Order: sequence, then structure tokens, then C-alpha cells
Amino acid sequence: MLRTAPPALPATARRNGPPAGLTRAFISDFISGRGSGLRRALRLTVVVAGAATLTACGGVRIHPGAKLPKPLVATMPAHVGLVIPSEMRSYVHNETRWGVEWNVELAEGHKNLMLEVLKDTFAEVVEYKDLDDARGKADLKAIFEPRIEQYSFVTARETGGRYYAVTIRYRIDVYAPSGEKVDSLTLTGYGNSLAKGISSGKPLAEASVSAMRDAAAKFLVQFPEQSLGERLARNEAVIIQAKTAQMDVGGIETVPIEEATVDAGPVVAPSPPSAPAPAADPASSPASPKAS
Repeated sequence: MLRTAPPALPATARRNGPPAGLTRAFISDFISGRGSGLRRALRLTVVVAGAATLTACGGVRIHPGAKLPKPLVATMPAHVGLVIPSEMRSYVHNETRWGVEWNVELAEGHKNLMLEVLKDTFAEVVEYKDLDDARGKADLKAIFEPRIEQYSFVTARETGGRYYAVTIRYRIDVYAPSGEKVDSLTLTGYGNSLAKGISSGKPLAEASVSAMRDAAAKFLVQFPEQSLGERLARNEAVIIQAKTAQMDVGGIETVPIEEATVDAGPVVAPSPPSAPAPAADPASSPASPKAS
């Protein structure tokens, strides 16, 4: 299981990648947009303009996409394949809440995101239409097949008018060049955005982009430490191991935003108040020992 905040860069990155003194935390913050100085600059790369629209019936429709800054990490020499399954190519989250229809189109933005993340990680990435098409291709050391397992969000109405928050959970199946499944990695991204004005679409789109970038940062920083990453860093093909590891960053991690730090966690129902403890019976209380 991956650690959320590993203490040091992997050996390959220390040798060839970031400048001396650059920490893993800095790289993660750079990609996900944390840090007051970076947040303002990186907002310019977030593709939100035109991503949120109101439908004719008063619903909200968004199609978030994120452009990542160039990460300061070492590129692995391996050539890998990318397969975007059909369900991810057409992934749409539809939900009715508070009488409002919410439509979140994630397909195109995530296809571009996955391709960009792998190109930042490996020397060459080729996209294939399916696993059969990628199987047996020359020089491939691994095949990646990402999926969105869950998209969930909370609105300003559920946070007291303060912010919107998004959680996206991914599963990335990894195959050997022969097409045999080697590993299945899980990764969770989290993002939020302050509620502004009367718009519902724009802050939800911004929170979705933050979640996408958060997941991308975690993959770029933490994947090289996995056994798969170590093999690919040596330009060796991945192989089936006796025990399948799982890449899971654990629970929701808050992504600070520019105007204020929002400490948001999962929305849960309040616990019922516990019954008061019965009063102690003075007669039954043990007597205090006397000093000798």
C-alpha cells in the first residue's frame, strides 16, 4: 500500500531527475496545485472555461479537464502501452440531488489526463484500441488500462454554503506484454473549491479538476517506489508475481485552495447523542483510604 506522503525521492529521480534539495512533497504540491505561490499560476492551466453550463431544464452539466505542468521527475526508459476501455471513453456521472440534475462528463478529460501522466513517466507511450491490439507488440514493457471506479461530490448546500468537494477513485490494471494481468492498482484523488456567487457548475468543475490533478501527482510521485515501477525504471518488462500488490493512497486528502484552506472530509450523518451516565450512589461509593 502506498504512503500518502513518502519522505524521499526514489533513487532514479535523485540521480537523474529533480535538482538537489527538491522534495517529493514539493513535486506533489507542484502538480496538484498546492502552495500559495503555485496555486495562482497553475489556475491558468486549469481547463474550466466553458466546462460548466446550465441545461435547459435548470440542471448542471460540466466536462472538466486538467492540463498538468511539466513535473520534475525522472522519465523511465521503458516503452508502455495505454488502453482506454470503452466504459471510460464514455464515462458520465448522472445524479439528481435537491431537485437538480447533475451531469458530469469525465471521458475526454480523463483520456487526455491518463495519456499525459504516462508520457511524463515513460520514454514512449502508445495508445491502443484494446488489449488484443496491444498484446505482443514489440518493445512494450507493460500495458496500462485505467478505469474510473467512483465519482462522488458534495455541494455548497451540504457544506453550509462553504465549498464543493469531489472524490474520484481509479483502478489501473497493469498487464505484461503478453496480455496477462500482472497487477491492479487503486488510486484516489480529492479536490475542493470555494462556493462563489450563484454558480454551481464552475466550483464543481474546479473541484473535479483538483481531484484529477491530485491523483496524477500521487501516481507520478509514488509509482516509482512500487515493484512495477522499479522494474520499468530498469527497462524490464513487468511479470506476474506471487502476491499482487495494491496501490492505494488511503482516505481523502484535502487539497488547499487559494482563498482559504478547506478541511473537508467525507459527509457523514451525525451520531445520536449518547445517554447520560447514571449518577453514582454515594452510599455505594468506596470510602477514601485514610492517611496513616
